[in-house]
This record gives sequence, structure tokens and C-alpha cells, in this order.
Amino acid sequence: MTIDASRDGTPTDDAAATGAQIATPASRSTRRPAAGPVGPVDLRSDTVTRPTAAMRRAMAAAEVGDDHYGEDPSVRALEEYAADLLGHEKAVFVPSGTMGNFVALRASAAVGTEIIADTEAHIVTYEMGGLAALGGIQTRTIPGLADTAELADVAAAIRSHSIGGNYNMVRTSVLAVENTAARAGGRVWSPARLDQFRDLAAASGIALHCDGARLWNAAVAGAVEPRRLAEPFTTLSVCLSKGLGAPVGSLVICDAGRVDEVRQWRRRLGGAMRQAGVLAAAGLHALHHHVERLVEDHRRAAELAALLADAAPGRVDPKQVETNMVLVEVADAGRFAHRAAEQGVLVGAISPTILRIVTHLDVDDAGIHHAGSVLADLLRAEPAAA
Repeated sequence: MTIDASRDGTPTDDAAATGAQIATPASRSTRRPAAGPVGPVDLRSDTVTRPTAAMRRAMAAAEVGDDHYGEDPSVRALEEYAADLLGHEKAVFVPSGTMGNFVALRASAAVGTEIIADTEAHIVTYEMGGLAALGGIQTRTIPGLADTAELADVAAAIRSHSIGGNYNMVRTSVLAVENTAARAGGRVWSPARLDQFRDLAAASGIALHCDGARLWNAAVAGAVEPRRLAEPFTTLSVCLSKGLGAPVGSLVICDAGRVDEVRQWRRRLGGAMRQAGVLAAAGLHALHHHVERLVEDHRRAAELAALLADAAPGRVDPKQVETNMVLVEVADAGRFAHRAAEQGVLVGAISPTILRIVTHLDVDDAGIHHAGSVLADLLRAEPAAA
């Protein structure tokens, strides 16, 4: 997947160079309008992006209707386009990735059953225990699902039927994966590994779910079509408001047999919207214009990782940077982030000693160079790694 830059800085793509093509209209501008004084370089997350000028125009021109009644033409267009793009029958537009994961999982998991996920999964770590608190579903975790966990061990953990007549045993209903794996620094699942999990889930008679908040990054990093990464799954939740730069929204991708249950759970949670086409138009623009440019975010993350590793060996492993995230080990992540913020660079902490730096649409090469200089100086002043 390649990105070139035209003379005025507008990204253009060489469609023939990639197998992960996204059909796009002619205009591909992601440039920002003229702005006032430059603010901090914000690398806390790829959720902090603002709509581009072209995206705002698409939102302003959107046809709208009442989505609660299924009458918003822009929402319907987004759902149909996304379902086709990912090779599934149906899609449902939801306000957030957390809601998307919940309604997708709840459509496959009955009350009193369990979901198996990675120990560091977003649905386990960051979604406020919603599956248990609101859904009546428990989670059980296994470390290293994406790579190090043995398939035989994963298979042994699945309790899809009673064992030895033990009818008190909690039944497994869903095996869930996250691609990319955020707390692992944006690591990508291999298609072969996904196929193995598909076969495992099918043999066990359970559903396979993907928290695909950054599935687009995984596709670009692996130079594969997004549908190749989506095909193995019963359900997926994919975000439009992270690396793709839309202000709001995710999509639940599923088959026709589950879509009514997904929509019912969306209504229960207050997620059925009215004239939501204004938001759906942003999502459509993002899918048309902002997927292929993710390669730029990945390049900048790799360059930043190399710079920081050179400044402070042992703090960063550039070989682990596959997409748009860089993990940095420090003595005190909160203190380090505060010092960086004082110099105009915002970074996030995912543990007391691990920083996560995320590149995105709103940070260009100049921003990365400034951030790299600040962070490298701070790392040089850090106590030596144990």
C-alpha cells in the first residue's frame, strides 16, 4: 500500500500498488484549514483527531432521515458500504466502539454464559465491566491469544458443553479477539492465526468476535484487504473515530440472522439515533479517504520508535512497532507524561511504567520531529533501566 504526495500536500494513492484497495471519489484532501497558534503535539490516542475540512463539507451536505425508523439514507449507505467492504451481510451504525462490542457480543452470548478473551483485551480492561454489569455475561481471560497462546490450550479452555455431567459449569458462548491489540502496542494478528481461531470456534459451536477498532490499521500494515481480516468472524465492531478521523461512530458487522438482535440491544442502550446521517457522512468520508493514508501514521510511529531507541537503548523496541503505536518503558509514567506535557507533547500511560504514544491524522512530520526531540531528551535524563 503506497501513498504519494501531490505538490500541494494532498495525499494521492497508487491504486494499482495495493491489494487492499478502497474505492474513493476523486477528491482526497486531508489538509487542515488555516489555524491559529499551534497547540501541543497530542499523541495520547488516535481518538483526538478533528474532522478535516472535506469531512465537514460531507457532513454539512448529508441527506438525513430518522435512523430509529431506518429512514436515514446516509446511515443506510454507510451500513451497506461497510458490510460489503468487510464481506458480511449486515452492518449497524452505533455511537461508540464500546457499545459496538457490547451489542455484538450480547447478540451471541446468553445471560449466564462466558466470553473468552485476552488478558489485556479492551473489552476486559477498558469498557467499565459492562458485559457483567449490564449484560449478565462473565469474561475469562487467557494471555497471549494473538501469538504465544497454544491453540490446544485455547481449545481446552472452551466450555461449550457440560463436561462429565457437570451441568453447573458456565458455558462458553464467544471467543473474542482484538485486532490490532491496543495494550500490546498495536500488534497485528496474522490471517493464518485468525483462520485457526475460526476453525476452533466452529468446531466448538461458539461465536467468534473481533474487536476491530483498528482493523483498518491491521489491513494496511499487512497489505491485505480489510475483508480478509473480517471474513473469519461471526461479528465485528470496527471504529470510524480512531485512526480514520471521524468525530463519532462505529459499526457492528454481522450476518442477517443476528442483525435484529444487534439493533434491539442498540435500542436498549439508547443507541438508536435520529438524523444521524450527519455523522454517517463523516464515516463514509473516512472509509473513502482515510484508510490508505494510515501508512503514513505507521511510518511516523516507526521513525519515532527508532529515534527514541537510539536516545535511550532498552526503553523502546522498534521491532515491536507494527502500526501506529509506540510503547516506552520509564520509571514513572505519570511523572514522565507530566514533564512531556510541560514541553508541549502529550502522551498516555497504560501502566505505572509504560507510556503509549499514538500517531494519527492530526500529527504531521514536523509534529513528530518536535515530539521526538522532547521525548528523547527526557528519556536521556531517565534513570537507567533495571
